[in-house]
Amino acid sequence: MKIIPYGSQWIDEEDIDAVFSVLRGDWLTQGPMVNRFEEALAAYVDSKYAVAFNSGTSALHGAMFAAGVSKGDEIITTPITFLATVNSFVHLGGIPVFVDIDPTTYCIDTQLIEDAITSQTKVIAPVDMAGYPVDMRKIRSIAKKYDLVVIDDAAHALGARRYGKIVGQEADMTMFSFHPVKHITTGEGGMIVTDNEEYAERLRMFRNHGITRDPNQFSSNDGPWYYEMHYLGFNYRITDIQCALGLSQLKKLENFIKRRNQIADAYDSAFQDLPRIITPPRPPWPDSRHAFHLYPIQLIGNERRDVLVKLKEKGILTQVHYIPVHYQPFYKEKFGFQRGQFPHAENYYNHELSLPIFPKMNNQDVETVISSIFNILGEF
Repeated sequence: MKIIPYGSQWIDEEDIDAVFSVLRGDWLTQGPMVNRFEEALAAYVDSKYAVAFNSGTSALHGAMFAAGVSKGDEIITTPITFLATVNSFVHLGGIPVFVDIDPTTYCIDTQLIEDAITSQTKVIAPVDMAGYPVDMRKIRSIAKKYDLVVIDDAAHALGARRYGKIVGQEADMTMFSFHPVKHITTGEGGMIVTDNEEYAERLRMFRNHGITRDPNQFSSNDGPWYYEMHYLGFNYRITDIQCALGLSQLKKLENFIKRRNQIADAYDSAFQDLPRIITPPRPPWPDSRHAFHLYPIQLIGNERRDVLVKLKEKGILTQVHYIPVHYQPFYKEKFGFQRGQFPHAENYYNHELSLPIFPKMNNQDVETVISSIFNILGEF
């Protein structure tokens, strides 16, 4: 039986050759390939700076640090996200302030953000859920009014566009992830893009133990070997091996996104007249594009568990994205969150199922998923 996962990387011989070229060279880490990958990604999103990390999680951690998040600062975000979004600032002493999702986009409800702002608010951290580009115009307007930093968790949205602007241009800092199920992969890895030179410098130091080798920043200088630690950072460095893979994958990104949208179109067409399935939204603005990291359907009724199990029996692996963060025992115990606080997010979670979508899926795979869902729903 063929297994169709909900997501998967696509590695070809060009990617393998790129990795082997590094293995045959002089640098395995902290070498020229890191800079090349950063420069290429920055050029793709038209950003001045890009700083690579060993994971999307560490990249978010670095962005929160660069923004100056410290104990007692409040960060506004959505409860429908992976835990890393929130963990990244709680590690720094930040306090999560959740805003319910907009049920028409599955992203943070931008109309509710302003009501959540207090004198302690430091950052707005929207999430481009499933690859849908959240309305950054509204968020930027609010951030400017209250002098807040915007950190866009775009782990799902590399290559997405909103009203003619590619995701990565509008937030103060934007994070992309390169996990194998994402649009391109480095195995594990992440990147922050920004136009702010100070943020970029803090990000570089944070990923390298807080160390600088820039003589212009030294308090003293003992010689050419000298370095100074200015912050309490981490070893969040990415390797040249990973960046060689990422650079090779980046060349294929547009084709990958095109294929993801073709699969999404096929699903939309198949399910549009099926009243028990709500298909995911598309961005409404001109010259916009969904990146479709995920294809999240809403199943009307209470059969999600059975549908998931029956699909698995047929070799089709689905997933639920995500368990609301405020459901997690840690966040309930530490911050007092309770079920029932964010009804739209909770309703979304109760009905969501992510169908397989990745560039290596062929048309037969897509048809297998579609026909299997029709057959299973016909049993209820």
